[in-house]
Formats: sequence, structure tokens, C-alpha cells
Amino acid sequence: MSQLLPIVGPDSPEATTSIITIQKVKVKDQHLTCEFTEQRTQEAPARAFALTCTEQVHPDLTHALSRLVPHLCLLTEQLTETPDFWPDESEELPALFGSFTVTGFSVVRNQGGVTLIGQRELSGGRVLNLTTPYQSFDDEQASYSYTGLLETTLTTALAEVEAALRGKCTEYRQLDLFEQPATTSVLLVPTPSPA
Repeated sequence: MSQLLPIVGPDSPEATTSIITIQKVKVKDQHLTCEFTEQRTQEAPARAFALTCTEQVHPDLTHALSRLVPHLCLLTEQLTETPDFWPDESEELPALFGSFTVTGFSVVRNQGGVTLIGQRELSGGRVLNLTTPYQSFDDEQASYSYTGLLETTLTTALAEVEAALRGKCTEYRQLDLFEQPATTSVLLVPTPSPA
């Protein structure tokens, strides 16, 4: 599922294409950490990278990860499916998912399967870390009924991670700690010349 993409970093006219394969993704405190390989061409050897972005992730990436929450809940047997379990793409998640978060995932075997990583906030404020069993997309004997939907949702999340690697992030500007005067004036004081 590798795609030809510009080299990691902002798009530019002189950028050559490369093949990026994402292996592991984690979002913590709105910052992306990603392990991936990059090849300049199909014949070139893959180079492995681990990158932590200093910019905050774009809301599109956060939204894409939130779409994985129902799969996390089913695969870890935290919730059972209800009639309103699967929201539309534009809808917010139903309230029953309020205490769950997908914080990342691992993709293995040439993106032929995934392991989701997430958390559930318990009533006492403590956090339960959750990791799903590996879910293959090619397994004909799959016990998970929504493998196709999981793969489609993961593809969207991977596209957002790839966009983040190319520079898509939240646009923000940090305010100055101290207010600067609007104009500065310089007072020139004449110095007496030696007589």
C-alpha cells in the first residue's frame, strides 16, 4: 500500500518523489511520533526513520484517529455493538465512546494488518491502556466482521499521517510573553566636542 510521495517535508517544486511506508504511529499531547521507511526509487534500499514532530497535529489527523475508536472498542471487547454504534464520517462519535481514545497504531506485513493502541479513562480518573490483537486484512478466516471497514478507516488515517510528514500541521502563532511597544523612538543626546 506504498504510494509515491514527495520527500518528507513541505511540498516544493524541486522535491523528488519517494516511497514512504508507515510502520508505527503515536500521538501524544497533540504531537506525532512516527516510524517509517523511505525509498527514493523502487530499486533504492529503504532508509528507516523515527520522527517526532514539534508542531501540533492537524485536526484532520485527530479526526481520522477518532474514527478508529469503534474498532478499538470491539476488538478489545470493551463495548458491544448497538444500532447507533457506527457514526457517519462527518458526525462526532456517540457519547458511549467519550472515555475512549486511539493514541496510535502499528502496521506490519506491508500494511496487510494493524494493531490499534488506545486508552480508556476510568471513572476514578485513572487510565486503562488498550492494545488490540493484530488484525490481518487478508485473513479469510477472520473473526472480526468489520475488517474491510477497518482497512478503509486505517487508509484515511495513514493518508493524514503522510500529510503530517509532509508538513500538514495546525497553524498557530505563539503570542509574545511581553507586549512590545507599537513604535520605538530613539533619543539622540549630543555629546560635547572636545575643545
